[in-house]
Amino acid sequence: MGVDISEIVPKKEIALESLKGKIVAIDAYNALYQFLSIIRQPDGTPLKDRTGRVTSHLSGLFYRTGKLLELNIRPVFIFDGKPHPLKKATIDERVSRKEKAKEEYEEALAAGDLETARSKAMQTTRLTKDMVAEAKQLLELMGVPHFTGPSEGEAQAAYLVCEKKAYAVGSQDFDALLFGADVLIRNMAFSGRRKLPRRDIYVEVFPEVLELNNVLQQLGITREQLVDLGILVGTDFNRGVKGIGPKKGLKFIKEFGSLERVMEEKAKDQWGGVEGFKEIRRIFLEPNVDETMRPEWGTIVKEDIKAFLCKERDFSDERVEATLKKLDIVKETRAQTSLDSYFN
Repeated sequence: MGVDISEIVPKKEIALESLKGKIVAIDAYNALYQFLSIIRQPDGTPLKDRTGRVTSHLSGLFYRTGKLLELNIRPVFIFDGKPHPLKKATIDERVSRKEKAKEEYEEALAAGDLETARSKAMQTTRLTKDMVAEAKQLLELMGVPHFTGPSEGEAQAAYLVCEKKAYAVGSQDFDALLFGADVLIRNMAFSGRRKLPRRDIYVEVFPEVLELNNVLQQLGITREQLVDLGILVGTDFNRGVKGIGPKKGLKFIKEFGSLERVMEEKAKDQWGGVEGFKEIRRIFLEPNVDETMRPEWGTIVKEDIKAFLCKERDFSDERVEATLKKLDIVKETRAQTSLDSYFN
């Protein structure tokens, strides 16, 4: 889920086409969880093949990545490595929430409340090792590079952007900004018409761009202070302080200058502090990354893709073939464009 500072950071809607010619380092787990959550039947059941294997993640990955390639956008998928020990509490809490949502899903399904059932089913999403392996296999068949970072995928993606090996990070979470990414793109995995939960209303969802320099300028803080703000609000590595949201947290950081000073002043009111905040700060400002990664694109193996998706996992031959035909232009584009042109 990451740090929630959505209500205070400036963002701008863009057309997906405006990313033409750009390399985008996509937070793979973030995207796959989106596909697994949203691509479901009306009663909340995910897409499955005839053997019962879930295929929602492959459906989203293939068709959305195909759309990006068709637009001459070059995605690079970054998978999470070993989680930091401080993330254990967050992981345990997520497991607990999923178990509760599963019980509520079954109750709603039994009561015939399909709207609630689908909403709860989306909250039960689990990404297994087999699903990750399948996703990596499909990306390889599509000629799309993928990497596994030593720790946080968003940290590795942000590093690629900082080193000009990619233009932006693609993720729903705002953590990439705390990790130092110059540009963050949201709503890349799913944009277009989307139904609001429990309401018969549809809204248009567009990709959004957030630029770190603009965020810092508009908020009137430094990146280090942005990290301290995130720690106050809560990250994947700490719960945050009860009663402090983004606006109040920003007020405190601007008033006192740092998390240490905020805790020093607020201790007078029995507010307490944030345990281990220096280590959390280090995770964002000195992230564990692999400095050797450089994206390179391979060949789209059409027949193997059709075998993998259609013969083995019951995808529609017609739909898959239609997407693959659109990707024929990708070969021509790759032959005409040098890799360096995608860095800017």
